Amino acid sequence: MFPLVLKLRRLGLLAVSTLALLQAPAYAQLTIEITGAGANRIPVAIAEFGGETSAARVVTTVVRGDLERSGLFKMVDTNGMAMTEASTPVYDDWRSRGADALAAGSIGETPDGRKEARFRLFDVNKQSILGGSAFVTSKPMLRAAGHRIADMIYEKLTGEPGIFSTRVAYVVRASATRYELHISDADGQNEQVALISKEPIISPAWSPDGTRLAYVSFENKKPVVYAHSLASGKRIVVANFKGSNSAPAWSPDGRKLAVVLSKDGGSQIFTVNADGSGVQRLTTASAINTEPNFSPDGQSVYFTSDRGGSPQIYRVGVGGGEPQRVSFDGSYNVTPRLSPDGKSMAFISRREGSFRLSVMDLASRQVQVLTDSHKDESPSFSPNGRMILIATEQGGRGVLSAVSIDGRIKQRLSITAGDVREPAWGPFNK
Repeated sequence: MFPLVLKLRRLGLLAVSTLALLQAPAYAQLTIEITGAGANRIPVAIAEFGGETSAARVVTTVVRGDLERSGLFKMVDTNGMAMTEASTPVYDDWRSRGADALAAGSIGETPDGRKEARFRLFDVNKQSILGGSAFVTSKPMLRAAGHRIADMIYEKLTGEPGIFSTRVAYVVRASATRYELHISDADGQNEQVALISKEPIISPAWSPDGTRLAYVSFENKKPVVYAHSLASGKRIVVANFKGSNSAPAWSPDGRKLAVVLSKDGGSQIFTVNADGSGVQRLTTASAINTEPNFSPDGQSVYFTSDRGGSPQIYRVGVGGGEPQRVSFDGSYNVTPRLSPDGKSMAFISRREGSFRLSVMDLASRQVQVLTDSHKDESPSFSPNGRMILIATEQGGRGVLSAVSIDGRIKQRLSITAGDVREPAWGPFNK
């Protein structure tokens, strides 16, 4: 099964042994470096939040960091220009600094001792209020409040939902015998370890409601698909049939998963209920069929197959039937991932001997190569469809990269403690 073998080779794995849940987790958070930005960034000023100094600094830093990392905003210098959401801006002063928008806020305290983060967003040119809100939170959750404020600013200024409050999952190879499944905020902070194993963990996939992760673990000397509850830490076996069980992908309603099983010989696409029952086969060709991904409407499953002589992308209905080929540009196209609106498909294509992230407009079939790297894999769309997260290599070490769907905005996410691979971008918070 070429995608699975390729992943294991890149991880340096040839054998499996036992699970090691008793080892203390080695926390290592992602660091994000901006390597590209949008052509026309919106100049926005984020005034220092008022109120308790330490709490205000946390929220201000998060809001500024989120907006700047997005590549769509240019931070305007606010030195010497203090104000809160209750103040009336001196618009001419902010306009002279080049700001088109201004956000100001403060951190207060509720009667029961909790924190309240308040903010307002102003249109400097029109001298009007664009919006605002207040969030009751706790001191440990101040960063989350900052992400929510940044999301609201992003949406007001771009018309698209913000993704700063979302989470990402990824696998860290800390050593030759230590693999960790991590979950962090979208900015790489607040990381948590969901699973530690001596054996490989691959293909994490978020349930649509963000409460569970499906993944493949090799702890039982073979690939087995699990569904892991993030709230309770409990997990169930979704697929543990004879042979290989791999590549889980959730249906949009969260009731089923598409998986790759070799129980009947070869590598075939099946669907299975989230509790492991109701197995149904979708593909029948003797070729390799792998890497399934549901369309957003839940009516089709896209997958990789070499049935035509080389790895290409196909689509089949959820009821089965004859698959239709989707990719035709080039001799190697794998790992289809549909955008949330169903209009685009991210995938990995081989170009001049390198594996690069590409995106196809499904209506026009036009393909754009988004990266110039050599070993891209595991694409995952942000829930607003603007960014794509991938694993790649830099200096022989696994890192993550985020690229906008037009290729202009680029970020690099890395961990000093080891290789990081297998990214999965979580859904919007409910």
